[in-house]
Amino acid sequence: MLFDGDQWPGGQNLMTTPVIWRKVFDILDSDYIGINYDPSHFVWQMIDYIQPLYEFRDKIFHVHYKDIKLFKEKLKECGTMAYPLQYMKPKLPGLGDVDWGKYVSALTDIGFEGYTCIEIEDKSFEGSEERVLDSLKLSLRYMRQFVI
Repeated sequence: MLFDGDQWPGGQNLMTTPVIWRKVFDILDSDYIGINYDPSHFVWQMIDYIQPLYEFRDKIFHVHYKDIKLFKEKLKECGTMAYPLQYMKPKLPGLGDVDWGKYVSALTDIGFEGYTCIEIEDKSFEGSEERVLDSLKLSLRYMRQFVI
């Protein structure tokens, strides 16, 4: 999801919720239009990130392994219409609020065999090449318990 403070609320991504996906796929019925599924986006929007995997199984072309940490005390003060980085922080897989066992189990249930990537946006692992490499190693080590 692409956004910064000047583009909020909403950002520049139109395909943000299952409600919108249904409308888009109804209007644009094509085998070439699909979803890059990132569970972290659902967490900070407070949307169920498991059920849509089953409903949209044929439209999921790519998935991300990126986590998110919600700061509920901050959210209580600023609300969901605030700039999201005011109440959440992107994290490495396993360091946030995504339940990776449930997520990968659902991907297995639907027979997902598409592309995946570990998306590194965790600011705690910036600043040097060594920290970036550490983030990849930690993410890979964590995700290996769920995927081959």
